[in-house]
Amino acid sequence: MHRRQAATLFVMVLIGTAILLPIALVIHWFPADASKQAHNDKVLYDVLLIASVPIFAIVESVVLYSVWKFRMRPGEEEKDGPPIHGNTRLEVVWTAAPALLIVGLCIYAYTVLRSNEKAIPTARLINVTERQFAFEFSYPMDHGKQYVVSPVLYLPDNEAVNFHIRSLDVIHSFFVPDFSQKIDAVPGITTDLRVTPTRIGTYPVECTELCGAGHAFMRTAVHVLTPAAFNSWLAAQKPGGVPPIGIPGPTEGQPGVPGAASTPTTTPPASSSGSSSTTAPSTATGKALFASAGCAACHTLAAAGATGTVGPNLDTRLKSDCATPTSKRERGATLTACIDTAIINPYKYIPTGYSAGIMPATFGKTLSASQIQALVTFLATMAK
Repeated sequence: MHRRQAATLFVMVLIGTAILLPIALVIHWFPADASKQAHNDKVLYDVLLIASVPIFAIVESVVLYSVWKFRMRPGEEEKDGPPIHGNTRLEVVWTAAPALLIVGLCIYAYTVLRSNEKAIPTARLINVTERQFAFEFSYPMDHGKQYVVSPVLYLPDNEAVNFHIRSLDVIHSFFVPDFSQKIDAVPGITTDLRVTPTRIGTYPVECTELCGAGHAFMRTAVHVLTPAAFNSWLAAQKPGGVPPIGIPGPTEGQPGVPGAASTPTTTPPASSSGSSSTTAPSTATGKALFASAGCAACHTLAAAGATGTVGPNLDTRLKSDCATPTSKRERGATLTACIDTAIINPYKYIPTGYSAGIMPATFGKTLSASQIQALVTFLATMAK
């Protein structure tokens, strides 16, 4: 290659890089950097762009220059091109340079991964339990003796958090796009995810594994607050109000729940006062469970603020099929028995227009007896 040709190519590469690199860096490829880990990922991606754009410019410049300079001209259809001999020095350079670049980028990517996954002993522990089709977040209090439970995630700004993530039925995932972190929730094991929020705001939480008919509705939100606002919110919550899904009580075995006893007991759970609970659960407890257990994702129920359309509209079904003695329910079955069966064995009474396989049939295993009773009490009140 003549010096003039080399100079022309060099100028083309500089111009191409000068045009393309600012464009690549200005484009917002990711959501807002709302966590330390998201910032690390963005910097890594910028480094990859800085390394890749010049290589793209070199390759395209050589291609375009060759098409222009060595194109076939009229009358040369039968001619062979001039013989070209290899250049050993050039071949060594274009082999060794990309290899060194790839090794360097892999090492840097590994350091970013290690930084994102670094365990911090002082990190706040938050349990994430996923089921068809809802998230539940529980905050250990009093050294794990009690829990504050919420269907919405609240986090303090600039504080490291360690998530323990569980699934009660099928494979789900826990993904906050603005945190740039995602991990699967696998039945039977606990996975970990570490995040340090760095921007106050509200961001979406999504499940990104196809987990059933209500997968598209399996969403919630994360509110990143100032440390003072977060502590105020946490102090205002009542620990132990609604039994945390996925965390067995001391006297309750819940088959299918990671860490639960293999054989369920029939002993009723202890009440907050320390004595055995002999009264029916409140409708407030059932209403909270309706949201946290995933019912609101698939059903419409005005009293719970639910507008799901995957399953039957409970505003009408509770006051027709369940509440009316002449409905499809078994002869002599009470209203509460009808609702209880619809939760535990949903395919026994399948409404017209629906088919088996839509509603999870695992609530009898993943919900405790007291939780099912709370849901039945709440729904029974809505049928009257």
